[in-house]
Amino acid sequence: MAADKREGDGASPLGVWPIRRLLYRPDKAPPPKTGLAVHAIQPNEGWCDAPEDPDYNRPVRLPYAASHEKLWREDDVYDLVLVLGHNDDPVVPGMGSAIFLHLTQPDRRPTEGCVALDRPDMLDLLARARPGDAVEIVRD
Repeated sequence: MAADKREGDGASPLGVWPIRRLLYRPDKAPPPKTGLAVHAIQPNEGWCDAPEDPDYNRPVRLPYAASHEKLWREDDVYDLVLVLGHNDDPVVPGMGSAIFLHLTQPDRRPTEGCVALDRPDMLDLLARARPGDAVEIVRD
């Protein structure tokens, strides 16, 4: 975790981050019950993580020339993704991108700066979540 988040540092940013919306894989399951805005991920969607690019820390359509993360992943961790409002209003180049709350890896390894939950916990959170809710990242 870092109080001073930087692109590529692998740290989750400390603070309170509004939940912007839910992204989900429509080929895996119907949208879960939630009060949040919901978007079905498509295979041609990504998220720009190139600080020098005008679309830094924003969703992009693939293929995309600058560095980006694919949202349609082969593993299951992005089957359900909450977009957290870190460095998005305004976007500051280099201060961190693609800070998500997503599903855990089967081996429960650490994320690269995001927050991860097991599927049952994520579904419980989604069922309770409403517009205006936020996630607080704190040190243990």
